[in-house]
Amino acid sequence: MTDVLVQASAEGRVSPSERVIGHPSWPLLKAAVEELRAWQSKDGSIDFEAEGAPDPVAATAVVERIVAGVEGVAPLLEHDAAYHAALVGDLRRWAAEGFGVPDFLDSLMAFQPAARREDGLQHLVVFPMYTQNGNPDRNLEAVVLRMVWPDWLAELERTRYDNPLFCGITFEDFTAGYDTNSAVLFPETIAVREAPERFTWGGIFCDREAARFRRVTHASVDILGLELPEDIAAMIDDQSRCEQAFVLWDMVHDRTHSHGDLPFDPFMIKQRQPFWMYGLEELRCDLTAFKEAVHLEADGFPQGRDVQFAVLFDRMFRFPVTGERVRNYDGLGGQLLFAYLHQHDVVRWTDNKLHIDWDRAPQVTNQLCAEIEKLYRDGIDRPKLVHWFAGYELVSRYLSPHPGSRWAKGPDALDLTLPPRKLVDEVLPDEFPLSMFYEALAKKLKNVIASTKGITASTPDAGDGAAAPVSSGEVAA
Repeated sequence: MTDVLVQASAEGRVSPSERVIGHPSWPLLKAAVEELRAWQSKDGSIDFEAEGAPDPVAATAVVERIVAGVEGVAPLLEHDAAYHAALVGDLRRWAAEGFGVPDFLDSLMAFQPAARREDGLQHLVVFPMYTQNGNPDRNLEAVVLRMVWPDWLAELERTRYDNPLFCGITFEDFTAGYDTNSAVLFPETIAVREAPERFTWGGIFCDREAARFRRVTHASVDILGLELPEDIAAMIDDQSRCEQAFVLWDMVHDRTHSHGDLPFDPFMIKQRQPFWMYGLEELRCDLTAFKEAVHLEADGFPQGRDVQFAVLFDRMFRFPVTGERVRNYDGLGGQLLFAYLHQHDVVRWTDNKLHIDWDRAPQVTNQLCAEIEKLYRDGIDRPKLVHWFAGYELVSRYLSPHPGSRWAKGPDALDLTLPPRKLVDEVLPDEFPLSMFYEALAKKLKNVIASTKGITASTPDAGDGAAAPVSSGEVAA
């Protein structure tokens, strides 16, 4: 796609192939949103009594600049005409009603990206929202994104992995809430007066996931002295291949939350559980994607092999050492995968180098998937608390619990007269601490992981792990 500014034709029309971020209205819209964000409170409202706040007239003028920006780029995005009309209405109503807690339900309901999944199709998204793993406040954000929906993926979704709400997307440009670790666009995060009965789309930025994966994997391979198969080394060097791997992984992972032998009270319903149950659910979905990737590779899809190694490396290298240790269920899943492979002699840390049995890795990874699937299948016949203990037993079979854990001592150490949700209070913030191996790896990867904040495919050296140069063999287990 061309990067030049949109030029009007003789008839006054614009070409839909032009990039929205090349239109002169986009930087003006983005600047206006950034100006307004600085005045918002945590809930998205504007307190005009706060220090540094504008008067309502000035805030309204900024909203009108945002409206002008939306209307300026709208001719490029005729497929979103209904959304843009509703967005302008929500923005002006918010201003007219005094900038209280924003309510953008009307524009949320009008935005339907999953209804037209076409590869390369652009969207301008403006909502008051928090960004998951990013900004916790409901600030106004503006994002220009592009759909990732190649023919091979569309065919797999149609014939094997039905997921009509899933949208693979990439960043074109964004405001400050996405200059973070957030790699998703979910309707649940948007400020509305009431939650809709059902959501109709969900987007995951595969370019950010791929660029982050590449940078961390490059550094990990260097630190650990891991020798990669030639084709996998080539994949890690290729942003486009990694994006394709992640969009396929995400599509299968996302649908797995509602597929399989699930307990009656499934993960997707909001509830209070010990965090290892969330860790097992996320790992189950990833390992299901891995298992399907093995089948896809056998069926001639080159993306299948790429997904397998994306799952293995992201889970083993990045997940365990990313984020705080408080109830870090994604970190726990990564620890569990590594420990399982290590204890089944697929992964070995010998002579200060990591070795992987590439031939056995698919089989043994699928064995762990089968153990979690059996946990779920058996869980249908268990009371909730018994199921939680069974999950704990599975995890602690491969990971050492904290020595001070009451859950590790079994049911006799807990007050079982309490309802299950109260027993969650007895779970330690870091119930399964990092091993010595991961403690050392975390120190070596700390700066690399920090450098991935806000990363996209267009970030200079996006996939280069040299941000924290170290020599092989410095991790000591």
